[in-house]
Amino acid sequence: MRQLTYCIASSIDGFITAPDGGDPTGPEGFWPIPADYIEHLVAHYPEILPVVAREALGITAEGTRFDTALEGRKTFQIGLDAGVPDAYPHLRHLVFSRTLKQTPGSAVEIVASDPVARVRELKREDGKDIWLVGGSELAGALYSEIDELLIKLAPLTLGSGMPLFSPRTPFAPAHFTLTDSVVLGSGSLFLTYRRRRDGEQES
Repeated sequence: MRQLTYCIASSIDGFITAPDGGDPTGPEGFWPIPADYIEHLVAHYPEILPVVAREALGITAEGTRFDTALEGRKTFQIGLDAGVPDAYPHLRHLVFSRTLKQTPGSAVEIVASDPVARVRELKREDGKDIWLVGGSELAGALYSEIDELLIKLAPLTLGSGMPLFSPRTPFAPAHFTLTDSVVLGSGSLFLTYRRRRDGEQES
């Protein structure tokens, strides 16, 4: 069965964007994007780079981890505001929204139904794993379905902002096992955790 991976950049203090939810890596952004960070993404996760970056870097590799990307309405809006109606045309791209209409010229699939039910359907389908792009609201709604966390930990703190999971996420402690860690010279870390389901012991 396919797994759902929440692959997200986070500050040391657990925030993924500023309080307004804007793009922290945009022209006026504050998020560090050092060369070794980009090199690591290109080498190991080329499919999670948006189309603009892929074109600029000459990347055509499909990648080996994911063939499907899931986004919430607000995260998707960042691309729309930048004039990019589909940031991941090389992936099957689903956006969860009850108000958004289909964007002309885009293959993005708009999903107005229950996120948990839709993700469970996707997991039963054939294919590579599913990438949960963000943001906090969708991650909170899919909290119980997340099988893996891939945290791209940046060497900065924000003080406040949008957290990994929406504050409305129900209190439900979940245990994860660290399965991989990469420390880059610039100070960024790539931390991979696999969720331990009921009855599963830490290895």
